[in-house]
Amino acid sequence: MTPLRAVRHGGLQALLTLLVMTGLSGCATQGAGQGELRERATDSDQTDADRRARVRLELAGAYFGRGQLDTALDELKLSIAANPNYSAAYNLRGLIYASLGDDALAEDSFRRALQLNNRDADAMHNYGWYLCQRQRYNDANAQFQLALAQPQYRDTQRTLLARGICQARAGQLMEAEGSLMRSYELDPANPGTAINLSDVLLRRGEFTRARFYIGRVNAQQATTNAQSLWLAARIEHKLGNAVGARDLGEQMRSRFPQAPEVQLFDKGRFDE
Repeated sequence: MTPLRAVRHGGLQALLTLLVMTGLSGCATQGAGQGELRERATDSDQTDADRRARVRLELAGAYFGRGQLDTALDELKLSIAANPNYSAAYNLRGLIYASLGDDALAEDSFRRALQLNNRDADAMHNYGWYLCQRQRYNDANAQFQLALAQPQYRDTQRTLLARGICQARAGQLMEAEGSLMRSYELDPANPGTAINLSDVLLRRGEFTRARFYIGRVNAQQATTNAQSLWLAARIEHKLGNAVGARDLGEQMRSRFPQAPEVQLFDKGRFDE
């Protein structure tokens, strides 16, 4: 289960995976005497309480993905009651309280998750994004760096994307370009990465390069939206291609007539 949340940056949509439900099998191990070798923990090592905690967490994640936050929180409370040391449950708890606007409990939850498992890269990522949304950019970057430093972390491109967006919001455009470029190299099919990279390149005055990345997004109907067309039109305007900018604007009007970007196009507000 991988819930997605849309985040805004400069009027652009970028899909970020804010929660990856990993490590749900628990970390129980069979007892071993001092000096004895320990076997790898598997599902058979779980206690009944571990299994109940895992099932409740999976249900909470499903409800969270559907936006049923109160129900998700109820399931999560049962998960924590079954296993009070379940770091993944506190990670999700942080996301839920952040969505509910309860910053004190959200931050407490992320900190608790990392106290229980100081190698939980998913909690570091989520905590970093939480901090970024509250404009605590240095703290956010520190959490992203910790996540990226974890051995065998499987979602490097996701955290690089989040870090790049956060750096762009902080006005660190050169650093943002580096993070987003690396994310793009790892996952070139992600339109959110290409859109944000193109936006940063536009802001840095790299218009030809910006055109290349947004062009790849708009070449596919499934990944094209009003934001991507408007970004492309703004880039063509900067390049002095009035005809290309007008064509993209008309395409945007035809396909997405209710989008606010159409009004910006009609008013010629290409610099917004």
